Amino acid sequence: MIELSGITQSYGGQSVLKNIDLTVRDGEFLALLGPSGSGKTTLLRIIAGLAFPESGSVRFNGEDVTDLKVAQRKVGFVFQHYALFKHMTIVDNVGFGLAVRARRERPSRTAIRKRAEDLLDLVQLGGLGARYPAQLSGGQRQRVALARALATEPQLLLLDEPFGALDTQVRKTLRRWLGELHKQMGLTTIFVTHDQEEALELADRVVVMDEGKIEQTGSPEEIYMAPASPFVARFVGESTRLPGGRLVRPHDIEIEEEGSLGHPVRVANVFRKGGFWRVEAHSEDLPELIELDADGRHAPPSAGDTIRIRPRCLHLVDGSERKTT
Repeated sequence: MIELSGITQSYGGQSVLKNIDLTVRDGEFLALLGPSGSGKTTLLRIIAGLAFPESGSVRFNGEDVTDLKVAQRKVGFVFQHYALFKHMTIVDNVGFGLAVRARRERPSRTAIRKRAEDLLDLVQLGGLGARYPAQLSGGQRQRVALARALATEPQLLLLDEPFGALDTQVRKTLRRWLGELHKQMGLTTIFVTHDQEEALELADRVVVMDEGKIEQTGSPEEIYMAPASPFVARFVGESTRLPGGRLVRPHDIEIEEEGSLGHPVRVANVFRKGGFWRVEAHSEDLPELIELDADGRHAPPSAGDTIRIRPRCLHLVDGSERKTT
């Protein structure tokens, strides 16, 4: 279990983290989600021991590790750009953390190689140990980086934008694979991302950050369906803000039959988005564009059309929810 209490950090006189309190449960998969500059990577580095807070404490299973360096914390760290050694084979890259241990703690060469080969099997790269990083794809290299992080048997796995350098399809494949690997190993894992889809798909809990503060912590369902602040409502998922602090998601708006009592809006734009049509429309009494989803099996309205809409569900940004009729 990880406990952060009162973590504060600044660089160049600018506050980066503001009195952060957070508990990460044993075996949990936790996402730190937020835009660039929100403080999520700085917080991850402080947990790892790659940076130290100006104030506050970091505890692992009740032990204060605030002043311990990264090598003393037994953490595995995976970076966005792999950080593999180009001149080393894959098997040597994976075993590197064990090979550079002090002599009294270092396993034999045979044991190191066996551990590395077992991990390559685990990350589905068995038989590729003799290759070099340049001979692998980006997705394969990221799996090697993960195997290397696991080689030292860490008590905590930290991932900083692990799929950021990969294309969309590879990201999706590795996300599913990482989720299955986490279930298999049960290792406490914290990962940083600005990709809300990634966070909502993978994490047990999501911590949404902005400007050095935690805006909301909760399950993916809670974060999406009951945003606790206007920032979370805007950042996680698409939505239209309505008067009175309410919001409505595109999939919660339906197009009514002509002549109904639905709210009239004028269509501004229509485009295909996967299996549905995304319709953007203007309303005379709302300052911002309304986004709604139309059935992709039927012809959508056209730009310039006036249609009538009805929200099936409205959400309040204080975390509560109100169903409409």
